[in-house]
Amino acid sequence: MLATACGSKKPPGESLCVAMIPPPAACNMTCAPGPGAPNSCPAGFHCTADGKCDISCTQTGGECGTGFECTADGSCTLDGVDAGVIVDAADCPAVHLTAKKVTPVVELLLDQSGSMNDPYPNMGDPSRWEALRKSLIDPTNGVVKKLDGSVIFGAALYSNKSHDDGTGKQVGNAPCPTLTKKPRAINNFAPIQQLLGANPDEDTPTAESIDAIVADFAANPPADPNAPKIIVLATDGLPDTCADADPPAGRQAAANATSVAAAKRAYAAGIRLFFLFIGNDAAGDHPKQMANAGAGKDPLTGDEKPFLATDPAGLTSAFNTIIGGVVSCDLKLSGSVSQADAPNGIVKLNGTALVYTTDWTLDPDGLTIHLVGGACTMLKAAANPTVDAEFPCGTIIF
Repeated sequence: MLATACGSKKPPGESLCVAMIPPPAACNMTCAPGPGAPNSCPAGFHCTADGKCDISCTQTGGECGTGFECTADGSCTLDGVDAGVIVDAADCPAVHLTAKKVTPVVELLLDQSGSMNDPYPNMGDPSRWEALRKSLIDPTNGVVKKLDGSVIFGAALYSNKSHDDGTGKQVGNAPCPTLTKKPRAINNFAPIQQLLGANPDEDTPTAESIDAIVADFAANPPADPNAPKIIVLATDGLPDTCADADPPAGRQAAANATSVAAAKRAYAAGIRLFFLFIGNDAAGDHPKQMANAGAGKDPLTGDEKPFLATDPAGLTSAFNTIIGGVVSCDLKLSGSVSQADAPNGIVKLNGTALVYTTDWTLDPDGLTIHLVGGACTMLKAAANPTVDAEFPCGTIIF
């Protein structure tokens, strides 16, 4: 526990993981942070706000100093003796915490089937593929361009190059699904722009493609364990499968069900899936079922609405709404503050003081400042915001 009290008694600021050479073996093991979370660190270690095992003291080492005692998890805490002594304010500094912007990780899973060459319905409209490219990678207004520094983007085009030739015969020997990818990274506009220079290909093995991206997230997890993980699935038709590349009407329901099941698996793996249906083809209840499954709701009875883009402007709006909406206004703190102490805090965004409850609130976990209103808008627009959270002497920070 990191604690401050009005007086000269305060725990040391340096952890033994930093002070000892070499550091103890358990230092920087990952753990689950937050008040009430079980301590998964080895005996004598505690979990810090950024999810790392740490140790500030030992039971016999005297590292905490007068007025403090070492807890069983290696933290210094007030011993309750003479804790209320008041001295000059100069000996009672404010406590500054690091507030870190949470950067979402968004994988664009884009249907590369041949029907994406079809035009939107109005005269002079571009093809669905061209409209998709413009929505994402237009150098001025494309959503990837606008949010390049605020979102960790990856992209994958999916198709099946070993496809049914229309007679029931499979042609080609490429793997299914056929995924062409650019790995997830911050400032990834140029590689994604290059990827989307490709042309549409064949077929729509949606379920297998979702599963492949989920597996890729597991193999290559975000560096920040708190980062929200998102799949934006954009497709213009009903799915097929690797085993049934051109299902007739009688088998379409089974192909649909495989995609819904894959969306449910993504959500179960901690990845939110947004479903964006492009064009105006009849799709029945499938978009709604996919939207529900991707949000962890019952596919048949849930109230999640899919995104439907029946024209180029609607497609651009949908991408902006989905991706802009997942840019978080949550800021993870390097320590935890009680709700009672929150009104006494001072939070500054790029040097501007914010107003408690109007511009910022403290989430119940005590570890997260949430910016609201205009402050949230400012945070989203800033690629590298500076946020300082200051709490007065006497505040207890767990």
